[in-house]
Amino acid sequence: MSRILEVRIPDGPLPEKWSNYKAKARLVSPNNRKKLDVIVVGTGLAGASAAASLAEMGYNVKSFCFQDSPRRAHSVAAQGGVNASKNYRNDGDNVFRFFYDTIKGGDFRSREANVYRLAECSASLIDQAVAQGVPFAREYGGYLRNRSFGGVQVSRTFYARGQTGQQLLLGAYQALMRQVSAKKVTLYARHEMLDLVVIDGRARGIIARNLDTGQTERHAAHAVVLATGGFGKIYYLSTLAMGCNASAIWRAHKKGAFMANPSWTQIHPTCLPQSGAYQSKLTLMSESLRNDGRIWVPLQHDDTRAPGAIPEEERDYYLERKYPSFGNLAPRDIASRAAKEQIDAGKGVGPLKNAVYLDFSKAIGEYGKSTITERYGNLFTMYKKITGIDAYREPMKISPAAHFSMGGLWVDYDLMTSVPGLFAIGEANFSDHGANRLGANSLLQACVDGYFVLPYTLQNYLADEIRTPRFDPDSTPFIEVERAVKAQLQQFTDCRGSKTADEFHRELGRELYDKCGLLRSGEGLRNAIRNIRELREAFRHDLLVPGHTDEVNSELEKAGRVADYMEIAELMCIDALHREESCGAHFREEYQTAEGEARRDDERFCYSAAWQWTGNPSEPVLHKEPLVFETITPTVRSYK
Repeated sequence: MSRILEVRIPDGPLPEKWSNYKAKARLVSPNNRKKLDVIVVGTGLAGASAAASLAEMGYNVKSFCFQDSPRRAHSVAAQGGVNASKNYRNDGDNVFRFFYDTIKGGDFRSREANVYRLAECSASLIDQAVAQGVPFAREYGGYLRNRSFGGVQVSRTFYARGQTGQQLLLGAYQALMRQVSAKKVTLYARHEMLDLVVIDGRARGIIARNLDTGQTERHAAHAVVLATGGFGKIYYLSTLAMGCNASAIWRAHKKGAFMANPSWTQIHPTCLPQSGAYQSKLTLMSESLRNDGRIWVPLQHDDTRAPGAIPEEERDYYLERKYPSFGNLAPRDIASRAAKEQIDAGKGVGPLKNAVYLDFSKAIGEYGKSTITERYGNLFTMYKKITGIDAYREPMKISPAAHFSMGGLWVDYDLMTSVPGLFAIGEANFSDHGANRLGANSLLQACVDGYFVLPYTLQNYLADEIRTPRFDPDSTPFIEVERAVKAQLQQFTDCRGSKTADEFHRELGRELYDKCGLLRSGEGLRNAIRNIRELREAFRHDLLVPGHTDEVNSELEKAGRVADYMEIAELMCIDALHREESCGAHFREEYQTAEGEARRDDERFCYSAAWQWTGNPSEPVLHKEPLVFETITPTVRSYK
């Protein structure tokens, strides 16, 4: 039975909602904060900023990451920049324009109040990062420099060459380690969360596995914060690191947290193309390159000439042709589909004919090589190191690849899930991006959630917890959850089949990319659901995990993550099948305009789909959060 979701959006006009919330939010006095324990899982930008901020306020924080250091969280891989509406270029940017660009970029499928708060807090994030010493690019006069990203007509992206995520993460990491040194944060590196402990309907702790010893551990707290990133690695070939996974949010989903819009996954347009079946990862090239690079393919099919031998009149700059207002800065979903369209039409380039050109010759001629080097030098170096090609002399070859998940755990305005006391921040939740994320909003959301939103909203929740005694991790609820975790681990090692978790993962990824990737259809999704069920059954009986549970065992780690992917994949396809429209990254072939653009159905599908676990991955229950637009009117999303 469908349930009414309590979103808890504050009263008042949109620009005043967050101020009204902060003015009326309940507080915890400093002398009571030290009585309260908070678990934060994940040490990327969202997790590190949240743990550091909460510890600075006086809470006792336990911070968990499966990497050997918080600095190795995947936020380090983000390249192009972070958005903020500071209007340094005097080009007309403001909070409302940022809000509107983000809502439109998400194809009018996100919650107004959350998106406006993101835009409103953006300027404060830049000030915070500068104070931490983040070395943003600067103009000659000392002002911070901006550049544009896809889907906007202003320059609001602040950057540190092609290392913005790394530099922001170093700032958050230093803030975190300061609190570790002050003994307000206890850091558990090389620990993976394997389950959530819920007592009397509230999140009260986690079960984690020490990856260096194989031992499981019980950890209790008054609240749990998940900052564990997205599930783009479900496609196997993606821009994400091999260790990225969705197990924390999925285990929380199975304990009652709703999963929202899981089919909304972003395919990034500027990645290095796959070069062979042996690959396990694809390399991201920052979207910022589209500021100066021009994307094109040969007009001829199966053209084998070198790019320099193809004259201008025989090139198709297809984004500039199709979307003249935005050109090469069209949003990611549109740019990715356009590239696939050209590749499928036989105009792809490279050895496997699976790429398009990203050409800097015009920009180098106009600005000079030194300027392009200053803007993107490390990206050109990385490209040459991987491909052996000098992109200053000939175009890069790029191709779409799985990148980011807009879907995630459903959260209310407080960033709390449907399980009281369980919060999800950053890419682990669904809240800000709708059906398509604009570039450079990911780093912003992670930082804003951790530095500026959660310290208020979590405190609002903890105000009722000051009389709640600390929970005993040796109590029966913790022991029972740990027993179930150990039983699952034992099942993996007892199976003794013939195929590794990696082999199953690769097969699952191919199925998803083909049928629930850039293009979807009803028939393809139904086939995918059937095939995923068969693959999941084969996984149960034919999995090979060498070694034992109580030792260092990376294959056991992979098995748990792929087992969760087997269930998430079906929910992705169920969600995509039920949404009979095209919006953002979700493109159903049956629902498109005569020009081949997405055809939204606001009458039937203007809501966020929040799915509830029932115990059977094939029978989730759908709950709908209607999207109410009080400030803007959804329109046909056009970049022409």
